[in-house]
Amino acid sequence: MSPNSTGPLLTPDQQDTWFAYMRVSLRLGYEMNRQLQTDSDLSLPDFDVLNALADSPDGRLQLTGLATRLAWERSRLSHHLQRMSARGLVERSPSVTDRRATEAVLTDAGRAALTAATPGHAELVRRMFFDGLDPALLPALRTALEQVHEQVLTHGTLPRPGRPQRRLPGLEPTG
Repeated sequence: MSPNSTGPLLTPDQQDTWFAYMRVSLRLGYEMNRQLQTDSDLSLPDFDVLNALADSPDGRLQLTGLATRLAWERSRLSHHLQRMSARGLVERSPSVTDRRATEAVLTDAGRAALTAATPGHAELVRRMFFDGLDPALLPALRTALEQVHEQVLTHGTLPRPGRPQRRLPGLEPTG
């Protein structure tokens, strides 16, 4: 218990809900990473970087903004971008708005890799996440997740990320 706490850290209902979230988060992350590596030779972190860049103006973001958006340490991002750059998926270049800053830039090869990976990824997300969920629960689940995200942004240590610019091809509803 915390020195300022007078009771249990979490109520039994909160604890059960948190463990349910953790089970889903950990297992779903594993399955998404596995599917992307098998089908597209991308890791889930690769996909996250490509997605964030594709969702940004001109496919470019300053490294600080990209790290904030992904909720990664700057050093982790730097090392990951180095590996992705060696594969031709991204480039680093001086910022077009601030020459002192560096931007990650989505390459044509990175955009092609993301476009090729998105349908399989979306199918896995639909099958693993949405197919077993009562559609009537979607608005409540979305609201709950948005409320939790707002709490994390309000009380977390990272600055607020920029707003997403667009939806990716293949992730929009069909018919």
